[in-house]
Formats: sequence, C-alpha cells, structure tokens
Amino acid sequence: MSDIHKILFVTLSNIGDVILTLPALDALRQTFAQGHISVLVGQRPKEIFENHPGIQHLIVYDKHANWKEKLRLFRQLASKRFDIVIDLRNSFFQLFLGARHATSPFWLGPKGCWHMKEQHLYKVKRLIGKMLFRMPTVVVSSFFQSKVEDEALIDEFFRINNITAQDKIAVVAAGARSHIKRWGSESFSALVSSLSVSFGMRVILVGDKEDSTVNENIAAQAHPRPIDLSGKLNLAQLACLLRRSKILITNDSAVLHLASYINTPVVALFGPTDESKYGPWSQDSYVVKKEIFCRPCLKAQCQFGHLNCMRLIKCDDVLRQVKKALARSSKLEARSKDPFKRILIVRTDRIGDVVLSTPVIRALREAYPASFIAMMVSPYTKDMVEGNPYLDETILYDKDARHKSWWSSMQFAATLKKKKFDLALVLHPTNRVHLITFFAGIPRRIGFNRKFGFLLTDRIPHEKQFGEKHESEYNLDFVRFIGIEPRSKSLFVPISKDCKQWADELLSQAGIKKTDRLLVIHPGASCPSKIWPNDRFAEVADRLIEKYGFKVFIVAGQKDKVLSQQVVNRMHHAAVNLAGEISLSQLTSLLRRSHLFISNDSGPVHIASALDLPLISILARNEPGLSPRRWGPLGERSRTLHKEVGCIKCLAHNCKKEFACLKAISVEDVLEAADFLLKGKG
Repeated sequence: MSDIHKILFVTLSNIGDVILTLPALDALRQTFAQGHISVLVGQRPKEIFENHPGIQHLIVYDKHANWKEKLRLFRQLASKRFDIVIDLRNSFFQLFLGARHATSPFWLGPKGCWHMKEQHLYKVKRLIGKMLFRMPTVVVSSFFQSKVEDEALIDEFFRINNITAQDKIAVVAAGARSHIKRWGSESFSALVSSLSVSFGMRVILVGDKEDSTVNENIAAQAHPRPIDLSGKLNLAQLACLLRRSKILITNDSAVLHLASYINTPVVALFGPTDESKYGPWSQDSYVVKKEIFCRPCLKAQCQFGHLNCMRLIKCDDVLRQVKKALARSSKLEARSKDPFKRILIVRTDRIGDVVLSTPVIRALREAYPASFIAMMVSPYTKDMVEGNPYLDETILYDKDARHKSWWSSMQFAATLKKKKFDLALVLHPTNRVHLITFFAGIPRRIGFNRKFGFLLTDRIPHEKQFGEKHESEYNLDFVRFIGIEPRSKSLFVPISKDCKQWADELLSQAGIKKTDRLLVIHPGASCPSKIWPNDRFAEVADRLIEKYGFKVFIVAGQKDKVLSQQVVNRMHHAAVNLAGEISLSQLTSLLRRSHLFISNDSGPVHIASALDLPLISILARNEPGLSPRRWGPLGERSRTLHKEVGCIKCLAHNCKKEFACLKAISVEDVLEAADFLLKGKG
C-alpha cells in the first residue's frame, strides 16, 4: 500500500445520501490508513467531514457555480495527480482526472445489491479487489464520535428538562426534504401522545430550522407536550442524543441514515420512496408502509393527487412497530438486568488500558443506576478512575508489592468475597485475577478464554491479536455480552480540584500566562520498540517554539527521566522537565491546560484523548494486534503517525531492523501533523 498516497473521495450533495457513503469511506480509510484523503462534497453536508482527523483536505463543491469556476476546480483536482478517485455519483468526472485507479461510472454489481449503502460499499470493495488489496473484515465507524463538549451539552439539556438515566427516550423526526415524504402532523401528534402516555417515554422532536413550524404544530396538539429541539443541534450533537435514545421514529430523511450509521433502533415511515434502496440499516430497524398499487413511485409529486401511500398509514401501524422494537430492546435489558446489584470491573494492567476501559463504567451505570459498581486496578493507575462519578469504589490490587505472594493474593480474594459481588467483568486476562475472582465466590465471572479462563462462568473468544477494532470496542464487548448497548463511547478521566490548583500554581511559578500556548511532549514509552529518537523530539520542540511561541513541558515516568533529560539537553530553547516528578492526576491537569500533546504510543495518549486535546501519537509496530487500528488515539483532534517498512512479522523490542518503522517517521511528518491540528481543522 506504500504506493497509494493521494485519494479523492467524491460524494453526494444531500446529507442523507452522504451518510449512506460513509461506510465506504470508512472501509477506504482502514484499507489505506496512511493515505492522504481529500473529500469533494456539497455545501450542506460539509459539516460531516469538518474536523475529522482522517480527512486531510475538504473541498466544497457548488453545483450552481458557473462553468469557469467548475473548470478551475477540475484543473485544480487534475493537477493533484490522485492515485485513487472514488466517485459515487455515477458520473464520468473521475475518468478525466488521470488517476491510476478509479471507480466505474456504471453499476457493475450483483443484482441482489439494492440498498445504496451496500452499492457504495461494493464499488469501493470492487476497486480495492482489482488493485489486489484486501478490505477489512470489520468496518469501524469513525464519523460522529462523541466529543466531550457534545456530551456535556446533552447532559445539561437532560438536567434542565429533568431527564434521568432511568427515562426511556424516543426521538421523533417529522421533517423531510420533500413534502410528499412527510406523514401528517396530526398523526405525529397522536403518536407522540401515545409514546408518552402508553409507553411512558420522554419524547424529543428534532429537525433543522425548516422543520420548526411542523414540530411546533405537533407539540401544540400532543399531550403531554414533547420537548422541541428543532434547529438547536448540529449533526454531531444529534448523534450524541440518538445514542442515548431507545428509538428513532422518522420519515425517509437524513436523520434516518444518521441513526442507522450509529446503530440506533429505527422505525421509518415510507411512502413514495423505495425502502429497499433507502430504508433504515441499523441492526434493529422497522419499516412502516402501505402497499398500494402505485408505490414506490419515486416521483417528486403524487401523480394522483391523493398521497395515499403516506396518508393511509395509521398511528396504530407505527405503534405496533415501535412495540416490536422496544420489546426486542427490553429482552436484551431483561437479560442484562437480571439480578446484578454489585458489579466488579477488573483491569489491572497499564494506564492506557484502564483509560480505554472507562466507557464500560458509564455503560454499566446507565444500565444499572441503583447498583454498586467497583473497579479493581493496580495502584499506579488508580488516578485514572478514582473520582469517576459513575463509580462507587476503587479497589487496589498490588501484584508487585503488597499482594505479590500467592498467599497474600488469596487473602485479597477473601476480603473481596466479603463485598458480595454478583458479577465480575475481567477485561484483561491474567492467571491471578481469574483465580482471585473464582475464590472470591463471585457467581457470574465473564472474561476472555485465556490464562486460566476455565475458571470463568462465561468466556468470550480472545481475538485481540487480529486487531480488527479498537481496544475500547473490545472492552465494550463485555457490556454487549450481557445485553447492554452503550449509549456513549467517550473516554473519561477525573481531575480533582487539588490538581487543578496545582497546575495553576505550576504555570504561575514558571511565569506562564493564561494567553501562552503550552506544548507537552512525552518521549517515553513502555518498551524500546515504541520510542522515537530523542534528538527528533528536541528538534520538533525547537521548531514549534520558533513557529508558534510555545512554552514546552517534558513529561514521562520515573524510568524515563534520563531519556527526558536528553531531550532537554538537545534543545536550543528552554523547556521544563517534569519527568518522574508528577502524578497521573497532575499530568491530567497539566494536559487540560495545554494546546498540543506529542507522544510515543503510551498511556498519556489516551488521557489526552479523553480530554479532547489536540495530539500527535507516534506508533511504530506493524503487527495487527499492535497497530493504530487497535491502539490509536480516539477523538477527532488527533493525528496518528505510522509507517509500514515491509516487515512480514513485527518482532517488537526484538526488532532486527533497528526499529526502521520508527525512524521512517521524520521531524517533518510531525511538524506537518502539528500544522494540521493548529492551523487547520484540528
């Protein structure tokens, strides 16, 4: 894949149509992880791609532009000499750009491939296959990832409207770009009333500003009155709301495809349009339609003037499908909400692993608001969970000192037994933790089928070595295993008031003003195969100081103090070296005040991700289970630098090539990523 550098992805002009192309773009990004991707898109859907770390260049196309402007754009694109052009509009545009590889303007797929999402995926898959590359077996959704500020906005909205974790939320989208795709407002009002009264749900109306009048009419006639958020949420915030909802009820609209992309249950009403091509595609989706002789007509106007395909759909027709969707959901909840009143999460490995496990804590709390939830961690990672609002207790297991002997571990198990946990989720398999949870007498013990896995009551196949998804997703598989679909996947790290005050005092003593820009560099890592050369870190720091006027802090653990000092010694400008001097909580507070973080593959990368801090992560190893797909930073304000150097098998710290993959990442690569985050969309 090293010869594929420039990729152009040409998508459509309507938001819903563009969302249908996102799985194809996700597959393309996963296949060519190091490729430079440009996206050509219309004005309305451009927000989907803005600030996405995997999109290096966003080109907004005005289809109403005059021919001179269109010709100028065409020449500009042709001059880029793209290696691949993916055009999903079935036009001949891509054939004239001179790309080495391009999709065909003709549909050459199998007859059974009807849905537009599948058609777009097939086009990309067919082209990649012709290039003798292999598409990923699992396509990971990368768009509409929850940001900290979006989660906070929805939390505040819930607080103002007295919506609790126990409330069941139904989102209703009554709008549509075409009026003939809309169900009547009186019918929607009756539906909203039934959802509130008969199903006990909190109903939220959504849509853009053009839907305000329709939603106001629905709200005025419904009892009790629903909450109206017309025109108040952008797409990312709407996705955040949909993740927390039990169901979306909608016409054929962009919201339908947004909910499908993030896998929220959907009940969709279809009239003149074809559900086999544009219907919902989430795992739990239902279509309500009336099979009259003239549908689907695919017309902009009803040729008979009656619009019976929508008018004949009754409120009871929709409620029946809603009931099916909620019944399926409640079966999963019943499975998960059996008698788990005291839950233990076990994760005794490293910093980043624990941070990437924090979505599990929140998912359990939202599913079991009244349960006692504790987490068992190593002493050096306790700062990552102590103070987490979704956690009741942090239990420390010190396998390197206090509980090093088998006898002391058995005593620890006896103490744990007194806490009477009824469920243990062992997120990382070790012989010791499997023995401890077994001797603690915890009735339900779920973990991977490795390292004394026979002691567990439920075993999940261990497939992390294939690296087919992110480590946080492997963690969330545990809550899915017990029937909980997580509403939020955001990472969380607590910051105490004391540490906030400490950071303020540190910066004040260093003479740093609130207007100064802070750069934090972490040159250490857990093993040599992760450590980028320290002279390059020094050069990057100096050049960023000269270009942006940064104040620089060097951070690392105790074992990397010498390495960190070497970076400082090689720099021509001043830097504050805090290596081995601060706790994880203090590091978190410092990162919170920073403007850019540059690090090797390490735990602090995931702390920075949890804080939504612009960051650059330098990853080396090429083994699938060690790759960026599994261990890269989450969030949209991050850049992962990773290069393949032809290794058939990665030997990690036993590398025979003197860590060529690390050395292949240049100072210029890091500076380019920094410019992208600081000047561009980061």
